[in-house]
Amino acid sequence: MKIIFMGTPDFAVAALDALCRDGQEVILAVTQPDRQKGRGRKVIQTPVKECALKWGVPVFQPARIREPEAVEQIRSLSPDLIVVAAFGQILPQELLDIPRLGCINIHASLLPRLRGAAPIQWSVINGDPESGITLMQMNAGLDTGDILFQESLPIGPQETGESLYDKLAQLGGEMIVKYLPAIAAGEVSPVKQDDSLSTYAPMLRKEMGEIDWSMPAAQIEQRMRGMLPWPGAYTTLDGRTLKIWKAQVRPSDPAYAGAAPGTVLYTDKKSICVAAGTGALAILEVQAEGKKRMETDAFLRGTAIADGTVLGR
Repeated sequence: MKIIFMGTPDFAVAALDALCRDGQEVILAVTQPDRQKGRGRKVIQTPVKECALKWGVPVFQPARIREPEAVEQIRSLSPDLIVVAAFGQILPQELLDIPRLGCINIHASLLPRLRGAAPIQWSVINGDPESGITLMQMNAGLDTGDILFQESLPIGPQETGESLYDKLAQLGGEMIVKYLPAIAAGEVSPVKQDDSLSTYAPMLRKEMGEIDWSMPAAQIEQRMRGMLPWPGAYTTLDGRTLKIWKAQVRPSDPAYAGAAPGTVLYTDKKSICVAAGTGALAILEVQAEGKKRMETDAFLRGTAIADGTVLGR
């Protein structure tokens, strides 16, 4: 069976690597164009391109997959199946119609929940108890195709967007290899999604990382974990950015009733306790502007923070 793989970031690498290790006939890897990064504007290959070259799989990097030339390039290879994982562009219907077995998307949520670009991060931000992978038969909509297979995994109390990303990438690779024989044999029972149960996971933006101290402490802490590693959670201290890497929810204390959100209630040897809309948050690991990431006790040895100091703008 001839397979074309389409993907771009690290998340997609596990699936491509699993297909190649399983001995599948991956005839082409389609990925986004290489980009310039850093101050030196060095051209960086996509993770999927690096993986494909390691396995000797030809690479195709169209600027826009819907261009006629790109569609015809794929059509000329007569693939039986296209496997997609975080490719980064919307596939046109004429491309979806090319393979006889269609296009299978490895989506990092339990659809119809969390359609969209950032389901992994939003599952943590929302405080969901579980996440998972959906193998979906693609159509022209945004993650609206029929569900073929799903597997779930729990979201731990200390789970971050980064740690869940790694787990789901691994699960996606395991699942595509596990269920590929059934897909190839047509032994699948597609299930239509219930659109009334759908939710949306929009792409993250840098400004989303700024902490709104008026939110309940539990929601702020979930948001912090979900935003790791990017854009991260941050606030301001004396007009300078303070990135927060780790925090812990503290219950409401009558002694501090009425404190405005963002107010430093107290500091101890290991934390900075800050009032939230409900409850308080103990900041355990920080990174000051222009400094390295460090535990709060080390930060406080070099920076004095008086009780009553207000964080944020």
